[in-house]
Amino acid sequence: MQLQGGGFLGYQLAHRWQGQHRSPAGEVAELEANLPCTCKVYFPDPNKLHCFQLTVTPDEGYYQGGKFQFETEVPDAYNMVPPKVRCLTRIWHPNITETGEICLSLLREHSIDGTGWAPTRTLKDVVWGLNSLFTDLLNFDDPLNIEAAEHHLRDKEDFRNKVEDYIKRYAR
Repeated sequence: MQLQGGGFLGYQLAHRWQGQHRSPAGEVAELEANLPCTCKVYFPDPNKLHCFQLTVTPDEGYYQGGKFQFETEVPDAYNMVPPKVRCLTRIWHPNITETGEICLSLLREHSIDGTGWAPTRTLKDVVWGLNSLFTDLLNFDDPLNIEAAEHHLRDKEDFRNKVEDYIKRYAR
């Protein structure tokens, strides 16, 4: 049940979101047409269509070679509130805690700087944002995992070694 442009995601989410503000068929079609090549979507339980997993397999940077699983739950109040997302893979990352909490501005329901969730945001934005946490949105200056950010600041090579160790142990 992986999303590979077959429309399965659209069918499932359209039935989940009937009667909501945004046209789910249009949003899902956009997601299917614009899924990064490093991402796959999977529904582990066909009876829970509002819950899906995203696998990100970075092809560059510190996290290249790892497979990172994210669990996404789309709440009933979606698109007025963001989906709930957590990382299922243990990771050494400045913006993701070892317990799976994620620091990504577009997942914040309220944001002073205007970069948080808005009803105009889509699941495509969420997928691309999560994918970008491994490349251009990797942020050592505003970390959630302060220990990982300080480790990078103190010793970049040792940080890289710890990331690689975590990938070998948890992200294959």
